[in-house]
Amino acid sequence: MLSETGETLAQKLWRRHVVRRTPAGNDLLYIDLHLLHEVNTPQAFAGLRAAGRTVRRPDLTVGTEDHTTPTVAGRVDTDPARRHQRRLIARNCAEFRIPLHRLGTAGQGIVHVIGPELGLVRPGMTAVCCDSHTTTLGAFGALAFGIGTSQVEHVLATQTLLMARPKDMAVTVVGTLPPGSTAKDLALAVIARAGTAGGQGHLAEFRGEGVRALSMEGRMTLCNMAVEFGARAGMVAPDEKTAAYLRVATPEAGTRYDSLIVHGDPDVRFDKELRLDASRVEPRVSWGTHPGQNESLDGCVPDPSEFEDPAERAAVQRALNYMDLRPGTAVRDIAVDMVFVGSCTNSRIEDLRAAADVLKGRRVRVETVIVPGSARVRRQAVAEGLDRVFAEAGADFRAAPGCSMCVALGEDRLAPGRRSASTTNRNFEGRQGRGARTHLVSPAVAAATAVRGRLAAPHDLHTPKAPLREAS
Repeated sequence: MLSETGETLAQKLWRRHVVRRTPAGNDLLYIDLHLLHEVNTPQAFAGLRAAGRTVRRPDLTVGTEDHTTPTVAGRVDTDPARRHQRRLIARNCAEFRIPLHRLGTAGQGIVHVIGPELGLVRPGMTAVCCDSHTTTLGAFGALAFGIGTSQVEHVLATQTLLMARPKDMAVTVVGTLPPGSTAKDLALAVIARAGTAGGQGHLAEFRGEGVRALSMEGRMTLCNMAVEFGARAGMVAPDEKTAAYLRVATPEAGTRYDSLIVHGDPDVRFDKELRLDASRVEPRVSWGTHPGQNESLDGCVPDPSEFEDPAERAAVQRALNYMDLRPGTAVRDIAVDMVFVGSCTNSRIEDLRAAADVLKGRRVRVETVIVPGSARVRRQAVAEGLDRVFAEAGADFRAAPGCSMCVALGEDRLAPGRRSASTTNRNFEGRQGRGARTHLVSPAVAAATAVRGRLAAPHDLHTPKAPLREAS
């Protein structure tokens, strides 16, 4: 039972956006921002045309090409279906007067990356996209979540969304992360603790000292993975860090973001609570076929016999069979075939800096692909010389941003049986390609793994760094 004297942050934002309540008890919510990408939107636009409807607020709608876009310079996409999807979103956005960031333009990138960096997301907003990882945007104190294709059509036509009000969950993180641990490790630790359905039917608010200590990029990583423990949305109450980030993203807005900072009430009680001590979080690696199946880098692959529940025991055995892992194997002894740094979880400039810091003066032993989350991120990486660090390390720093190997809808994918250390958010069977095996890691662990050829943390690299050549 929630407290009668206070409201959570999610409750406040929900209440402020209710247009009306239906007799069945559902709420019609006003949507402040609607983001689109090329994969899941053609059917919605076709529905609009069939019904003779228009887009109600094209000024509150923004599109980008990201899921199927090629990332190699000069590469022509040979797949007709992917090319058709991108032609469709260009046609649809032009017809309905929706701004679209096309491949090759200055603002293009992964939808959950460009939303914040272009200043489109602000505290107190409601934001939706036909993509489950829209939860990323909750890092700004926004109520943000993924929707289905039929809901996309409804939002396009009405700028509203009919939903049942979820319950409230608090994820309180005490203490702060130790050196070497990151927001990605914290996210994996939360999912391991909560379970993949631990937040189902809830709006999760991340709170506490450990969350406040995170950068905005770290908070985005944490909220991005809220959906991986079943939460409908993940949120962090905005603060001065939020306002400072937005001032940089949209300097023309001045200090107006200060007035948008809103918090839940101090006396409120949540329907569900989870507490975690950040100071005990070590670098983590997934070993199975969902994000909750993860272990400390210092740990070992579990034995199915350790699990009492028969269903869970069977799931663990299936995961080990798919991943071709033996119980008791030290995580650090697992060799990989390639490393991928990218995705809406870990492709921002902070993530690329973390990878470059490890790779600087070293050489990779396995194929290493680094895909920036946006054109802006890539420009900043080049300005800081990170592209040179990656090149000298032998890593492939891609020329164009996109989802790439995270979802394997484009040309970037793993061959069957190949194993990756990946900074993505999901390690489902076939996620990075049919028969591909994925270990979820942070950018720093990914880079260290690329150097060692086996799962590793930066402090495992005992080889001294070579001096970096000066730019000519």
